[in-house]
Amino acid sequence: MAESTDLLQGTLDLLILKSLALAPMHGWGIAERIQQVSKDALQIGQGSLYPALHRLEYKGWIKSNWGVSENNRHAKFYSLTRTGKKQLQAELDNWDRLTNAIALVLERI
Repeated sequence: MAESTDLLQGTLDLLILKSLALAPMHGWGIAERIQQVSKDALQIGQGSLYPALHRLEYKGWIKSNWGVSENNRHAKFYSLTRTGKKQLQAELDNWDRLTNAIALVLERI
């Protein structure tokens, strides 16, 4: 099981942006979604997740609003901004180029 520290630099940002492309979520929901979609292969700890969320918010790629979670707790919900949607596409394009290049080196294509 990979911790977020095992991920390539910038990959956590991509995973967060992709998760938020579906719907606004609070931090725990983002981490849970990544874990579920990866079939438990990726677990994002709070020590990696929240600094990444703050960094993405600082860059203007996501925004946050306070709301009430499904279990009636006060939580900060994050959503993509217009700039974040453009950045997600750029990150996906970069990911495709990177994984194709690595596959070529590993002779997988």
